[in-house]
Amino acid sequence: MKTYYTPIDEIERKWYVTNADGKVLGRMAAEIARLLRGKHKPTFCNFQDNGDFVIVINAEKVHLTGNKLDNKLYHHHTGYPGGLNTRSAREVLAKQPEEVIRTAVRGMLPKNKLGRAQLKKLKIYAGSDHPHQAQQPEQYEI
Repeated sequence: MKTYYTPIDEIERKWYVTNADGKVLGRMAAEIARLLRGKHKPTFCNFQDNGDFVIVINAEKVHLTGNKLDNKLYHHHTGYPGGLNTRSAREVLAKQPEEVIRTAVRGMLPKNKLGRAQLKKLKIYAGSDHPHQAQQPEQYEI
């Protein structure tokens, strides 16, 4: 049996907008990664980018269960000796709420060029406004 390959000009990409208000971070990130990869489509191919665009609004209101606000740590290294910066999820959510969702979704995508291309189709906004009205995004409930 041969693998189905969707021609590039036949790939249809939709735009979805989802609200992160009160949603659990991991469950929401898993569903977003599924949409970005295109696994919900019958034309899914694991070596091809045929997923959809996803807009996430109200990223500042995402919910983390348990004690993750204080215990979950985000690490960043500057590249210099002793340059490891560590911040808790509470600090990151207060300063850059978009990065909490982006990091969670990035971990669920392939770790290669394809995953980086799929992550570019994710648009995250802290508030309830977004500049993508011209694309006529559909409401997607997670």
